[in-house]
Amino acid sequence: MILFIKLLLAHLLGDFIWQPNSWVADKEIKKHKSIYLYVHILLHGILAAVLAGEISFIPYAIVIAVTHGIIDSIKLNFQKDKTKRTWFVADQIAHILILIGIALLYENKPIPNFWKDNQFWILLTGILLLTKPASIFIKTIISIWAPESKNSNQDNSLIAAGNYIGILERLFVFGFILTGHFEAIGFLLAAKSIFRFGDLKEAKDRKLTEYVLIGTLISFGMAILAGLAVQVLLLQLL
Repeated sequence: MILFIKLLLAHLLGDFIWQPNSWVADKEIKKHKSIYLYVHILLHGILAAVLAGEISFIPYAIVIAVTHGIIDSIKLNFQKDKTKRTWFVADQIAHILILIGIALLYENKPIPNFWKDNQFWILLTGILLLTKPASIFIKTIISIWAPESKNSNQDNSLIAAGNYIGILERLFVFGFILTGHFEAIGFLLAAKSIFRFGDLKEAKDRKLTEYVLIGTLISFGMAILAGLAVQVLLLQLL
């Protein structure tokens, strides 16, 4: 997969390191009429060909450049101010998938058939379980203990920040278990406790402290159980 690493490096250089903000602004205003869009496309093709280091890869580099331009054009024409983040993520995923496909095709390796890969479905189910479904489950369970807000600190919080933090922490725990780094779970829990300590101390609300503690323990518990269950299922497939 060294070819894919080289192509990924070319993508990072072309999309982030060597693409000035002025190019991005011009493309967003003029879209497909922007000269910088075509310079950007050409840059990606050149970088892919140079880093691949083989003359026989030039046709594949052209495919990478053309598909990159198509994906970018779609994003530029359909994204709105409120959907820029969504289109950015979709844009990057599409580019990475193209690079993976090109690398596999050039090296004459079969493209994985995820529909028949049991490990893929087990992992996907475990990951999705720990996102929104887990958040809804935890919120429902601890809702009976939800303390009344006595201050306006919540007004200073990011929108849905707590929900995203919970999802990220569960995914980290899940990853730590699957990679055998159980000790990292303790560091993660300690780090969260340190960051949370200031808010809880300032609030001087025992009910709020207990509420946060219950939610945290349930969140970590679900992630640990999911990680162990997936680990057992994956071992059975070996």
